[in-house]
Amino acid sequence: MASLKLNDDKVTNMNLITTLILFPLAIAALTFLIRNDKVRGAVVTVGAVGVALLAVLVTVNYFQDGITFSYQGEEAISYLIMVLEVLIAGYIITIGIRDKKYIVAIFSIIQTPLILWFELAKGHGIEVAKDMVYDKLTGIMVLIVGIIGSLICIYAVGYMRDYHHHHTEFAERKSFFLSVLFLFLSAMFGLVLSNNMTWLYFCWEITSLCSFLLIGYTKTEEAKRNSYRALIINLGGGVAFAIAIVFVGIYYQTTELSVLTAMQPEAAVMIPVFLLSLAALTKSAQFPFSSWLLGAMVAPTPSSALLHSATMVKAGVYLIIRLAPLLGDSPVGIAVTGIGCVTFLLSSLAAVTQSDGKKILAYSTVANLGLIVICASIGSQEALWAAILLIIFHASSKSLMFLCVGSIEHQLGSRNVEDMGVLAEVSRKLNLFMFIGIAGMFLAPFGMLISKWVAMKAFIDSRHILSVVVIAYGSAVTLFYWTKWMGKLVSGSNKKQKNDHKLSRHEEVPITIHALLVIISCFAFPLISDYALVPYLTELFGKEAVIPIGTSDVNLMIMMLAMLIIIPISFIPLYKSDKRRIVPIYMAGENTGDNETFYGGLGEKRKVELRNWYLTEYFDSKKMLYYGDILAVLILVLGVILLIGGFAK
Repeated sequence: MASLKLNDDKVTNMNLITTLILFPLAIAALTFLIRNDKVRGAVVTVGAVGVALLAVLVTVNYFQDGITFSYQGEEAISYLIMVLEVLIAGYIITIGIRDKKYIVAIFSIIQTPLILWFELAKGHGIEVAKDMVYDKLTGIMVLIVGIIGSLICIYAVGYMRDYHHHHTEFAERKSFFLSVLFLFLSAMFGLVLSNNMTWLYFCWEITSLCSFLLIGYTKTEEAKRNSYRALIINLGGGVAFAIAIVFVGIYYQTTELSVLTAMQPEAAVMIPVFLLSLAALTKSAQFPFSSWLLGAMVAPTPSSALLHSATMVKAGVYLIIRLAPLLGDSPVGIAVTGIGCVTFLLSSLAAVTQSDGKKILAYSTVANLGLIVICASIGSQEALWAAILLIIFHASSKSLMFLCVGSIEHQLGSRNVEDMGVLAEVSRKLNLFMFIGIAGMFLAPFGMLISKWVAMKAFIDSRHILSVVVIAYGSAVTLFYWTKWMGKLVSGSNKKQKNDHKLSRHEEVPITIHALLVIISCFAFPLISDYALVPYLTELFGKEAVIPIGTSDVNLMIMMLAMLIIIPISFIPLYKSDKRRIVPIYMAGENTGDNETFYGGLGEKRKVELRNWYLTEYFDSKKMLYYGDILAVLILVLGVILLIGGFAK
C-alpha cells in the first residue's frame, strides 16, 4: 500500500482525499445560508453530484494500490478537533439540562473531558504513522456513502417540498435539514478514512449529533423523545469508545486502529476490543440498543434512508469488520456473535407483525445488520466476504425502498402495505421500483440471497451451529414478510392505470438510479469479489482468499438476472400504443369486469378485499424486543465475565 507525507511530491493525493471530506461540509454551510427554494435546490443537486464524482475519482485513483498518509500539521488538526469537541459537548450539555435529559449531559461530561485529558496529558507523545488509510474496504464504504448518500440528498429536495405541502403543521426548516444531510456525509467520509482513533471518534460523535438533529426535525413530542433516545444510546457507545482509546493509548502507546487490529488477541488487548465492539453495537442498533433506530422513523424519509442504508448504521458494522481479526472464537467474538443472532432472528419475527412500510424497513434493517454482525464477528474469510457483500447490497436495496415508500406516502396518503394494492393504478413506475427493491432483498439471484448463501456456508465451515439455525429460521421469516408486501404490489399490476401521478424530477431520477444500481450490483458482484473482496481478505489474513461460490453458480445467477427483463413487462407498457388485452383477475366469484368487484351469492355485487396475515397473536413486536433485550443483556454480561476471567489469568 502506497504511503506519503505532506512534503512528498504527491501532495495532490492527500489534497484529493481531504477535499472529499471537506467538500460536503462546504455544501452544508452554503445550503444552510440559502433561503430561496430554487437556488437551494440547485446548490444541493450540484453539490451532491460533486460529492459522488469525488468519491468515484478517489476510487479510480487509489482503489488498486491503496494509500496511507499522515498530516504534517497533525497537531494543529488535533487541537482544532479538541476545540470542536468542547463546543459540541457544550451544546449537548446545555440542551440536556434545558430539556431535563440529564443522562445526555452526564455522558458528555464523562467522555469529552476524558478524551481532552488523554490528548493533552498522554497522547502528546504518541506518534501516529498513519492518520488516514484508504484500502479496499474503505473504498467500498466511500462509494456507498458518496453515491447512495448523494442520491438521497438530491431526492430530499423534491421530497421536502411535498413533505411540507402535506404537513403544514410543522415549521419549515428545509435549509437546516439539507445541510445536516451533507454534514452527515462529511462525517462518514472522515470516519471510514481515519486510522487515527481520536479522529475517528470525533467523526463518530458527529454522526450521533446529526442523527439527533434529523430525528428531532419536526419538534413534536414524539420526535424529541426519539431523538434523545438515539442520542443517549449513541453517547453511551461514545463513552465506551473514549475509554477504549485511553486504554490503548496508555497501555500500548498507540492510537492507530490498524496497529490495534494487528495485535495478538491476548486478554489485555480484548478489553478495548470489547469496548469498541460495544460502541459499534450501539451505532448499528443491535439488541439491546435497537430502540433508537426504530424510533428514527418519525423523521422525514430522506433521513431514515440515510440512517438505515448509507451512513449511521453502516459505521457500526464497518468498525466490527475492522475488528474481525481479533474476534472469532474469543469471548468478545462469541458475545458479539450471540447478540447478532438474537437481533437477526427476533427482529425478523417482529417485522412479520408490521403493516407500516417504514416500520417493516426499520425492523428489516436491524435484522440484516444483525446478520452482518454475525458474519463479521465469526471472522473467517468466507464470513467476511459475505459481510462486506451484505453491506453493499443492503445499502442499495434498502435505500431504494425507503425512497419509494416516501414517495408512495405522498401519492397514496398512506405508507400502509395494505393500501399499496392500488399503487399500480396510481404510479406504475413506483410500483416497479418498489418491486425491484423488495426483490433485491430476498429473491434469487439478487445479491442479498447470494450473501446469505455464502454466510450459511461460512457458518457451517466454522461449525457455528447456532448461527446456522438462526440464519435458516430468520431467512424463512424474511421470506414471509417480503412476500406479503410483494403480493400487494402484484395484486394490482394488471389493472388499468387510472391516475398517472407524476414524480418530481428530484425524486424520480434518484429512485431510478437506485433501481439500476440494485440490478447492476448483482451483475457486477463477481467483479466486486475478484477486484475488491478477494485482494482485501488476502492481505488481511496473509493467505490467498478463495471465492466462496463456484463459477457455475455465478453463471447460473447471471443467466437468471438476464431473464429479469420479464418484470418490467408486467408493470409498464412497452410502447405508448400498447393494445394488449388485460386479463380479468380471478376472484371468489365471477369478475364483474372492473377487477374490483365480483358476483357473490344471489348475484349480489361484492367488493374484493385482500388482506395479509400479520401473526400478531404469536410474534408481537413489543414482546420480541423485550425478550431480545433481555437475552442481549445476558450475553453481554456473560461476555464481560469471560473477559474478566481471561484478564485475571
